[in-house]
Amino acid sequence: MPKVKFGFKNCYYATITESGGGITYGTPKKLAGAVSMSLQASGDKTEFYADDSLFFSDENNNGYEGTLELAMIPDDFLKDCLGNTLDTNNVLGENATNVNSPFALLCEFTADDGAIKYVFYNCMASRPDIAGNTKAATKEVQTETLNITLRPRSTDGQVKNRTTATTTSGIVSGWYSSVYESGGSN
Repeated sequence: MPKVKFGFKNCYYATITESGGGITYGTPKKLAGAVSMSLQASGDKTEFYADDSLFFSDENNNGYEGTLELAMIPDDFLKDCLGNTLDTNNVLGENATNVNSPFALLCEFTADDGAIKYVFYNCMASRPDIAGNTKAATKEVQTETLNITLRPRSTDGQVKNRTTATTTSGIVSGWYSSVYESGGSN
């Protein structure tokens, strides 16, 4: 059982296709250059007081919101998830009418006794800011950051899954070959 985590790597995304009330995922593609991810839980807490005390309490799970920082956002992601298009000269363009598409996000945190692998099932990213600085006496790498929202899946409310110390080795080794779908509960 992990005690601490200290690394972040192996980011992948998989496109989502919705048809006939169902969801299918494309083959995961690498988001090379994973630097950091910071997610905050999203949802409201409802408290109802009666008889001079807390009578009812409930929390609404709206997933997560946050940022994903990469060395550079890959062209495939810009096309697949942010709606950018290539023209006949292979120039990548952004149009005001571009439509963002949902995707699954897979990633992993390095822990003291292995890896903790995650899949978030229903993600959206907003257009990244564009920034840069001139090169000075030393080179300083400049990263790109996506603002992302991770919402419950419309078909079943599933937000995420993650591996544990007792996850079967076949699931762990094949984590990035397809989007994991729950095999039941125990």
